[in-house]
Amino acid sequence: MPRHLKTARSIEERADADAQVRATVETILREIENGGDAAVRSYSERFDKWSPASFKLSEQDIEAALSKVSKSDLDDIRFAQAQVRNFAEKQRACITDLEVETLPGVILGHRNVPVERVGCYVPGGKYPMVASAHMSVVTAKVAGVKSVVAAAPPFHNGPHPAIVAAMHLAGADEILVLGGVQAVAAMALGTETVLPVDMLVGPGNAFVAEAKRQLYGRVGIDLFAGPTETLVIADDTVDAEICATDLLGQAEHGPTSPAVLLTNSEKLARATMAEIERLLKILPTSEIASVSWRDFGEVIVCDSVDEMVAEADRIASEHVQVMTADPDYFLNNIRNYGALFLGPRTNVAYGDKVIGTNHTLPTKKAARYTGGLWVGKFLKTCTYQKVTSDTASAEVGEYCSRLCVLEGFLGHAEQANVRVRRYGGGNVEYATAAARKVG
Repeated sequence: MPRHLKTARSIEERADADAQVRATVETILREIENGGDAAVRSYSERFDKWSPASFKLSEQDIEAALSKVSKSDLDDIRFAQAQVRNFAEKQRACITDLEVETLPGVILGHRNVPVERVGCYVPGGKYPMVASAHMSVVTAKVAGVKSVVAAAPPFHNGPHPAIVAAMHLAGADEILVLGGVQAVAAMALGTETVLPVDMLVGPGNAFVAEAKRQLYGRVGIDLFAGPTETLVIADDTVDAEICATDLLGQAEHGPTSPAVLLTNSEKLARATMAEIERLLKILPTSEIASVSWRDFGEVIVCDSVDEMVAEADRIASEHVQVMTADPDYFLNNIRNYGALFLGPRTNVAYGDKVIGTNHTLPTKKAARYTGGLWVGKFLKTCTYQKVTSDTASAEVGEYCSRLCVLEGFLGHAEQANVRVRRYGGGNVEYATAAARKVG
């Protein structure tokens, strides 16, 4: 039976804050839909104190931003994007079109068609998340998306040079210096100066995530995202320092980011809790990480490896770091996770920034039914059919007619009957009888 040495705030305690976010976002979306550019500008002034002549960067603006980024930083960005692009290209190669003859003269198939226009949001508030440009823009371009517009909030009263560089090098067709709900609303709904997109992707704060949720249906989205989550699964093959570091490294994302230790060693659990308290006294981001750990940190001790697997599936965390004697056991047995990080040599930060897998992942137990952002999210698998012989059309038509009559869809049945009459040759008697039945 799992034992909790530390528990997080209850779901009920979090509900009031969620309700306030929903109401705020509803109002902003409504006003931007009705007011267009003027409303976008008003909210940008209000929330970011940012009201340039144009939110869209010109080629000269982009070149100016790139000139402010050091060569070493540009090289690092290019390296990270090469890893993301390489993995996305390998994923894309796995997704193939299909055409098969299922009956003589009956050909069925599907094509993987890229989404036409995508909006990529890159967070840039407390932490300018340069890596999010790689994850969204690069992956969309590998999928074959024709037009990508990328948006990030202003930073110190202007575009963040490294974010602009990452967007540009990734292949963004348009770059907006615009943040928050007003950015995703402008991209999704369209304004006088921003063409609407077909799909929104990218992480963001609670307001951005809620805006995407409310806009879903009018546009596609990558997934419903909440605060960053991390689950460390560890046994006594590792020590408290590495466990504590990996927990706090993700807790610094924000004050509502869950960080959970799952172990079968109570000794490691208690040592990790003590080490966390030590690190919080020296960690530069402890102001945020300490609140996150206090309110959303958990420590769970299990009796067996199988119990750890069951608990991991119940938690369904976004990031799952496995540091045990046999990490592959968890790879082969856990079913609910956004991404796995196997063994102490890797960690969530690698996945967040550079290793090549995508860091936009399911949260709030969505890992029970979806994976994260990947090249396939930007593709629509669209089916087609063709019938190439009279005999095939008549044969399928007979079955179709009877099944349509069974359901009471007589107009549907006549669609089949007219083809049996036209292409059935010697089966005119069936078609005539079927037509009388329809009549």
